[in-house]
Amino acid sequence: MALCVGAGYAAKTLLSVSQICHSLWMASDVPCMDEMAFRVWRSSRDRCWRGFEAYIYDASDGHSDEYFAEHYVCMHVSAPVQATSKCDGERVQRVQVAGDLKIVPAGHSRIWETAAPSRKLAVFLMPWFVREAASDMQIDPDRVRIVPKMHANDARMEHIGWALMEELQSAEPMGRLFAESLGYALALQLLRRNSRAIEPRTRTLPKRRLERVFEYIRSQPERDLSLAELANVAAVSVSTLKSGFKESTGTSVHQYVIGVRVERALELLLGTDAAIADVALQCGFAGQSHLTHHLRRLRGMTPAQVRREGR
Repeated sequence: MALCVGAGYAAKTLLSVSQICHSLWMASDVPCMDEMAFRVWRSSRDRCWRGFEAYIYDASDGHSDEYFAEHYVCMHVSAPVQATSKCDGERVQRVQVAGDLKIVPAGHSRIWETAAPSRKLAVFLMPWFVREAASDMQIDPDRVRIVPKMHANDARMEHIGWALMEELQSAEPMGRLFAESLGYALALQLLRRNSRAIEPRTRTLPKRRLERVFEYIRSQPERDLSLAELANVAAVSVSTLKSGFKESTGTSVHQYVIGVRVERALELLLGTDAAIADVALQCGFAGQSHLTHHLRRLRGMTPAQVRREGR
């Protein structure tokens, strides 16, 4: 089968019927059927709508397997028909009626089988367009994903679908601004009703790697250590070190180094008679005032106070 869809879509050839039936459908006891034939009846391709395209197409009875590079919203717009759809582990077998919706996220395949011809409205939303809509909703587009749904009832999405269908069919369309407002509204509704938040992954450093970094810092607090050097010790990238160290310890690498230097300074202040300025330099501080600042911030005392109270 071949079907032209989306922005710059070339006609695509799908798996052969025998391949599909053998690899995907025999296990689910669905009988092998002929490959579907498609005919595009109306298309927005030459209208240059921003961020999405819409098609009205006729499908024969039979079987198809399609991969979608864009977010796909399909609405049944003809007489009821028995259909079976499968996507991402979800399998739905039911009678589809006008207004029923299917949603296939970008990067997914959908397997579809019908017992009779049907007509569909297909809308292809570009991933960047949906990300843009998410940002407008104050949603981090990297923290949300569209989820597949082989049967959906959504009054707003259905209303938008019928309006887009009328725009495609009309001899006097409302125009690009109207159509694009419908596409944007569809993207917003898709995010509101058919998306799921992605839980942020914890990126802690493995304990052994973290201990190597601790030991490396403690063994040479006087050195001006770089993040690249410490990342090499942990055998991770600099960005992984920064985020993983903070996730694991609750503090940044820099603040941890400062804490180690302060602890070492306390040992020298209490255990030696070295001048405070020398103690500061031996511990990696730029000078006495630098040591004093951090000692007061972390311990509430100056170097002189530490010595007085420790004796």
